[in-house]
Amino acid sequence: MLLRNARVLGNAHPVDVAIDGGIIASVTPAADAIARTGETSGGEWDVAGRWVIPGLWDNHVHFSQWTLSSQRLSVMEATSAAEAARLIARALAADIASSRTAPLDATVPYVVSGFRDGLWPDSPNIADLDDASTTHPIVVVSADLHAVWLNSAALTLYGLAGHPTGLLREDAAFEITRRVDSVPDAALDAWASAAGSAAAARGVVGIVELEMTWNLETWKRRMASGFDVLRVEFGIYTEHLERAIALGLRSGDAINDLLTVGRYKVLADGSLNTRTAWTYNEYPGLEGTEQAHGQLTVSKDRLVPLMRRAAEAGITPDVHAIGDLANSMVLDAFAEVGGGGRIEHAQLLAAADLPRFAQLGVEASVQPDHAMDDRDVADHYWSGHTDRAFPLRSLLDNGATLALGSDAPVSPLDPWRTIAAAVGRRRDGREPWHPEQAITAEEAINASTRTRVAAGERADLVVTEIDPYSATPEALFGMPVAATVLGGRFTHTTL
Repeated sequence: MLLRNARVLGNAHPVDVAIDGGIIASVTPAADAIARTGETSGGEWDVAGRWVIPGLWDNHVHFSQWTLSSQRLSVMEATSAAEAARLIARALAADIASSRTAPLDATVPYVVSGFRDGLWPDSPNIADLDDASTTHPIVVVSADLHAVWLNSAALTLYGLAGHPTGLLREDAAFEITRRVDSVPDAALDAWASAAGSAAAARGVVGIVELEMTWNLETWKRRMASGFDVLRVEFGIYTEHLERAIALGLRSGDAINDLLTVGRYKVLADGSLNTRTAWTYNEYPGLEGTEQAHGQLTVSKDRLVPLMRRAAEAGITPDVHAIGDLANSMVLDAFAEVGGGGRIEHAQLLAAADLPRFAQLGVEASVQPDHAMDDRDVADHYWSGHTDRAFPLRSLLDNGATLALGSDAPVSPLDPWRTIAAAVGRRRDGREPWHPEQAITAEEAINASTRTRVAAGERADLVVTEIDPYSATPEALFGMPVAATVLGGRFTHTTL
């Protein structure tokens, strides 16, 4: 394949990008004559001065849940439990009415996604959901995936009858989510194929898959059935760690051309919206209670041996930590284990911990779009401390390596939305939120890519209609993608 007349960062004039065997063979001035014999099997494409950048990665995705969310009602915009329940009641009634010849199975829950109750004037409760239906099980999964809300029929279905509120958090919620996410492989894989193509259309060439399941067989099955639009680096959770070690899996090992062994993922605390992120300061309204500082989901005494077991087997530790106290504890654990790794989220950090990422060789896998979703919740629950929330600039200035992602379905699987949030710290016409923590477009793109546009590099590329390095945050958010190239072949093109 030959991409002619491309704009590439660091080149004052257009260049030709020649690709051979999935690798960039040369990047030469467009005016130069390049000697070739025969035709290029992938064709010659005049990109007419469009920009060519490295292919984009989303470094934190729950792909099956992202896929499933596209099939479910979302109540993300609801401003109260009562409003969410009304939206669910209308949608459920419409679905029942449209299924008269094949009634909805009352043993199969009606699953809804996206509730954010952090600032609701009322709390999720059984009564509101029972108003939507007392006979059909309803399960509402929170936007941050750390809580579920059930009606009486769902509580009975899952053996939880008598639960006082119907609101479950953390491990109890994860168990319900695992059960409602169990759909036939054929259906899920078909939806995954469509979601993969949609991601490729936004310039995505790879994802870090952190679905809370055994991901190896899932992705081998999908790829054997023709899924070929994304590279996938899959995570391993505690319940599967010994299985992975027994199979001899090591981080970075290639299963095939598109599938790679990722890291060992473990959760240290909860989330901000669920008020379970583990923090030094107490949450307003929870002072003096057991949950005042959030929830530690694994103690350091338990975490260190797990991390060491993974690291000694060649599987890099990757720890979820959102609250500042959780991040401090996890960094202490990395110091004991040695060898570096990655922290997922790093949303609230103590000032003293900022330089420790670089010192310990720990990457910060961050989701800038969460800052836009959570700014009001953070201002309420982390009042007076948000100058160190989502501290991207401070992390970079202290030498940390950033890896940007979406945490889809928490935020959409769209790296341009992620990059726009990192650069602009604003959305929907609002003033920037802590703009001192913004980073440049080049820094954000570097944190979303793994290659360069240079000879010898893998030919994972994105062709954009405008200059992404000088675009406004609004232009970045809606960046028009003309083509995506994965290993020297198009996975998306409008050229």
